[in-house]
Amino acid sequence: MINTMERHSYDSLSEAIDDLKHRGYTEDFNLKPFCLACPRLNLELRPEQFTVDETYRFEGQSNPDDSSVIYAVSSPPDLKGILVDAYGVYAESLTPEMAQKLKAAV
Repeated sequence: MINTMERHSYDSLSEAIDDLKHRGYTEDFNLKPFCLACPRLNLELRPEQFTVDETYRFEGQSNPDDSSVIYAVSSPPDLKGILVDAYGVYAESLTPEMAQKLKAAV
């Protein structure tokens, strides 16, 4: 696991998700080419509308290319959630703004 912002350390993706949810990152986001989508709230956040607070990258045990990243995301005034993504898989389908926002966080 590679932690790029905060000082938390997790052994697994599920441990990171559990702790982040415990710390208030309760919404689940989906990645779209131009935004993050929160289906429960029927909400879409463009890159300028959210901040990546923390990121954690996990490499596959049997294959280093099989990796994922979790983003702890917030948006004013008090929306907090997580995005879990296969690391780098969808980068080509993102708008330049989305790609830059997520790349800068990793």
